[in-house]
Amino acid sequence: MGTTVARPIPTVRPAARPVPRRAGFWILAAALFALMAAAGAPSPLYVLYQQQWHFSAPMLTLVFAVYALALLAALLTVGALSGYVGRRPVLVAALGGEIAAMAVFLSAHGVGALLVARILQGLATGAATGAVSAALVDLQPAPGSRLGAVINSVAPTAGLAAGALGAGALAEYAPSPTVLVFALLLVVFVALVAAIALVPETVTRRPGALASLRPRMSVPAEARSAFRAATPAMIATWATGGLFLSLGGSLAAGVLHIGNHLVGGLTVTVLTGAGALASLPGGRRPARAVMAVGAFTLATGAALTMVALTTRSTGLFFLAAVIAGAGFGSTFSAAFRSLAPLAGPDRRAELFASVYTVSYLAFSLPAVAAGLLVPHLGLRTVADGYGVGVVLLALAAGALALRRRHPAAAGADARP
Repeated sequence: MGTTVARPIPTVRPAARPVPRRAGFWILAAALFALMAAAGAPSPLYVLYQQQWHFSAPMLTLVFAVYALALLAALLTVGALSGYVGRRPVLVAALGGEIAAMAVFLSAHGVGALLVARILQGLATGAATGAVSAALVDLQPAPGSRLGAVINSVAPTAGLAAGALGAGALAEYAPSPTVLVFALLLVVFVALVAAIALVPETVTRRPGALASLRPRMSVPAEARSAFRAATPAMIATWATGGLFLSLGGSLAAGVLHIGNHLVGGLTVTVLTGAGALASLPGGRRPARAVMAVGAFTLATGAALTMVALTTRSTGLFFLAAVIAGAGFGSTFSAAFRSLAPLAGPDRRAELFASVYTVSYLAFSLPAVAAGLLVPHLGLRTVADGYGVGVVLLALAAGALALRRRHPAAAGADARP
């Protein structure tokens, strides 16, 4: 009688368990922060790139523009995709694109590679924005909590501040300033891909994914009135951000004669850092009241910026950036908070993609136009014209928010 040899039973590794919802929420917050830090990191390095590769101011504008245009293209196509296939697949793919962008930055030896890296980064950031913003609201600690909206407002500005400050510090004090920052960010994004895979999924797959890729900007019907009311505020805030991120370093070096790269990076850090801090205290006040005060604060900061450039006062320039940043953060936070509760989970990513589409159009188009005009009109003249436009937009946004708060115009103010 033959002997039967027992075969070992193959072991199957259990799938990794999702982390608790609260932990998943903070992983998503970290991902949004890192994406915005990577977006802000190149800003203080543009002057170095120009010195190394000797490209013109219009080419610098193109480098800035391709990021914003790629981001907008992603928002308009895949901005709502996570509502059909799930948040996690979209976020993992977007972070993979960000890793590819960091790798191109690391190996860049000319402006062509810089353009490719910024395009990849824009596509990745745009793909992630709607999904991560919606997932933060999905996973916030309790129904009706404002924490998701607060993090959606604070993390972008805080990330931009940290990215610009870190890159500026490395550019001034560390070796290989155009390499080290992107190596560190690449490691961060690799870790985030592993972490996002453990975040609880909040969306059930449903048909329509391919149809959702058709380029469009759609706002759910229940949110359209509030969206129209918030649009001037979104335009004013992000146009200010575009001024500082595209021309802030050039203004510091060319008008204020600041040669230190860390101080140049602070022009972005001060604006966005003040914006992040200002986003926090208004969470329990009526959104429209905060929007009105923030818009008038933004107008004041933009006006003081022009005065600082006229008097060549570095101290006043940074004070103006703090004031403008406070207006930026509180205004955008209030605009976002007024919209966050107005769409269900299946339409949430679509709504937030529309918010960021308007915001990034305001962020990119005026800055691109300004960069193209600099060789013809001069940096100071263009900055002054840009500043006047921001002041007028902010005043209009504040006036509209006040008008809508009046009972005769819009009924009693809500606390969305």
